[in-house]
Amino acid sequence: MMGTYGCNLLCNFYYPNCEMTNGIFKCYEVRTRGNSLGQNPFYFDFHKHQFNSVLVCVGMEEIVKKEVQEGNGTRFRWVEIGPNITEEQEQAISKLPFKMVNRCKALMKQIICFSTDKGNVSDLLRAWVKIMWPSRADWLSVLKELRIMGHPLYLKVAEHALLEESFEANVRDYTKIIHYYGKHNLLEDAENTLAVMKQRGFICDQVVLTTMVHLYSKAGHLDRAKEYFEEIKLLGEHMDKRSYGSMIMAYIRAGMPEEGENLLQEMDAQEIYAGSEVYKALLRAYSMIGNAEGAQRVFDAIQMAGISPDDKMCSVLVNAYVMAGQRHKARIAFENMRRAGIKPTDKCIASLLVAYEKENMLNTALEFLIDLERDKIMVGKEASEILARWFRKLGVVEEVALVLRDFVTSHQIN
Repeated sequence: MMGTYGCNLLCNFYYPNCEMTNGIFKCYEVRTRGNSLGQNPFYFDFHKHQFNSVLVCVGMEEIVKKEVQEGNGTRFRWVEIGPNITEEQEQAISKLPFKMVNRCKALMKQIICFSTDKGNVSDLLRAWVKIMWPSRADWLSVLKELRIMGHPLYLKVAEHALLEESFEANVRDYTKIIHYYGKHNLLEDAENTLAVMKQRGFICDQVVLTTMVHLYSKAGHLDRAKEYFEEIKLLGEHMDKRSYGSMIMAYIRAGMPEEGENLLQEMDAQEIYAGSEVYKALLRAYSMIGNAEGAQRVFDAIQMAGISPDDKMCSVLVNAYVMAGQRHKARIAFENMRRAGIKPTDKCIASLLVAYEKENMLNTALEFLIDLERDKIMVGKEASEILARWFRKLGVVEEVALVLRDFVTSHQIN
């Protein structure tokens, strides 16, 4: 009797909408979040648990057992995470943020210790929603922590969250999922998510469509990227540099730098400037195919955009002239770089040596190296390998080594 009386006092204090019948505690949920006005009873069976189980049930994080009746008639059992867990799981739980609210910690513990024999993740999440009534902030807190942890269930939790009313999903939530699929080259899943988003009445804005352009650009599907880019144009909005940049990268990956440069010029006309990574990619694309004129145009556009060329950009420009067989212009570009106070990379030096080797200009190459030595610019691994190969081909390895040694000795004496 005293136990029952104590139970009623506690239950009435913590759960005012309750009644006790034959040792079964019946409590009607009064939701304070979301739009649900329904009152679905859940039960605590005091025949099964001792009196102190009520105290445990009061704390959300430390619920010992609850069974949630699902719509399909099956039951999912929420069991407290006890001491019998692995050291790795215990360590992961100990690293949860101190300020994380108890309802979020409760779910994080379940996810960290989750195994397929307990059911599936969706059942777990539905149980959490029924028991603890999370808000959007709670969902975001859990997702953030799973993302930081790099947890394998992050995507499943994020996908399920979109279905829950309490999550209050918006367009950006769908965008994040689509971006995640794109990062892992899951094109079909990304398309399915986009279709579901449209079915639920969300409008595809420029950010979502740009994500799709970027996704297909990375995957090398130029036609699909172009389709989504045209959809962006049909929105009639002012296009930003991310939309243009994604499409330019699609053309570059498709081996069509000229089309990418056309878009770059279209951007310039609107005073929209691409990111430095787009300029570098376009410059490199021209350099690799030996289109020196195209590379020079992009190099000039980089400076017009207010971006200061670095040693790598200059090296790519020099290589473009070498690939085009324009040794003299390559040397001019190299000297311009030095006059601008930019130290040449070993790759840049190697490019010029390749140009001299093609024309069998050994003396010019040696003078070039001596000139670099005066400025205390040392030849690195790549340039040294080119020299060694060249000298072996000529059969003058020992002779050149003597000449260079004599030069270094005389230079040190002076």
